[in-house]
Amino acid sequence: MQFGIFTVGDVTPDPTTGRSPSEHERIKAMVAIAQKAEEVGLDVFATGEHHNPPFVPSSPTTMLGYIAARTENLILSTSTTLITTNDPVKIAEDFAMLQHLAEGRVDVMMGRGNTGPVYPWFGQDIRQGINLAVENYALLHRLWREDVVTWEGKFRTPLQSFTSTPRPLDGVPPFVWHGSIRSPEIAEQAAYYGDGFFHNNIFWPADHTKRMVELYRERYAHYGHGTPEQAVVGLGGQVFMRHNSQDAVREFRPYFDNAPVYGHGPSLEEFTDQTPLTVGSPQQVIEKTLTFREYAGDYQRQLFLMDHAGLPLKTVLEQLDLLGEEVVPVLREEFAKNRPASVPEAPTHRARVAAAREVTVA
Repeated sequence: MQFGIFTVGDVTPDPTTGRSPSEHERIKAMVAIAQKAEEVGLDVFATGEHHNPPFVPSSPTTMLGYIAARTENLILSTSTTLITTNDPVKIAEDFAMLQHLAEGRVDVMMGRGNTGPVYPWFGQDIRQGINLAVENYALLHRLWREDVVTWEGKFRTPLQSFTSTPRPLDGVPPFVWHGSIRSPEIAEQAAYYGDGFFHNNIFWPADHTKRMVELYRERYAHYGHGTPEQAVVGLGGQVFMRHNSQDAVREFRPYFDNAPVYGHGPSLEEFTDQTPLTVGSPQQVIEKTLTFREYAGDYQRQLFLMDHAGLPLKTVLEQLDLLGEEVVPVLREEFAKNRPASVPEAPTHRARVAAAREVTVA
């Protein structure tokens, strides 16, 4: 089981002081947060991709390459990479380059994004969002696996005997997660390719997440990749902790009420009751996170949203200390209990290279 954090990279005023960090401060803070994630023993750092204020991470591979040079063990990923508006050729080359620089500590989460205007900014039509996701990923999948590709599709210029460079490290492409909040077509796409499915359930009740994950698991088996239980699932979540739960609620409330991702809607109490958001003590975070397995089955990756809504860097680093020291060690132990041997481990480059070599030898 892998545990980590994902960031949306918002530049939001701190509602308790009114101060906004500069873009430079926010970008450097994201790097510091990634380094802290490794220091406290987390497995994954993932950054979103956005092209509009108040968000700053428009170039994930640039940021992840910088972080790769300052970490040794952390898996570097995205949350998400826009498969709809990025050229799949550029994605293939950027992430293969990052994979080499990071010694394989790279995977990628594909997604359509939730900002409609980004489509025309990059010459695309939002009404074709699902079709773009399907066609672009089909090409990306081939570019990473075939040395020479001839291609013709609907949404980009044809390719004739094209080779993307560099080739994936050790001949094994980055593992792909298909991220989705509400689209069953994306669960179907993940299942078709035998890739991972990441359900970012931070806005949705458990029964919705359950339906999406079950659909992916059933279709994964349908396409012959294994049993439903062997499908590779990741979940999102978000937490805010203090040792005293009342302190956590009191401190986090102004940030929740003004957060660009969920403020100005349901109350903090309604949100914590209906979604994975936990605001309380480390023990409460442990107890709620363990319930995810009740509706998603044994899964492979849990990412938490920790740095958003104007929370100061000092507070985020304190949260990571609590997560790494008091929460994740217990979760690792508890999730390992009664986990069937047939359920696969979370994907890593090293394990996938070994598996590929076994197939070659056989």
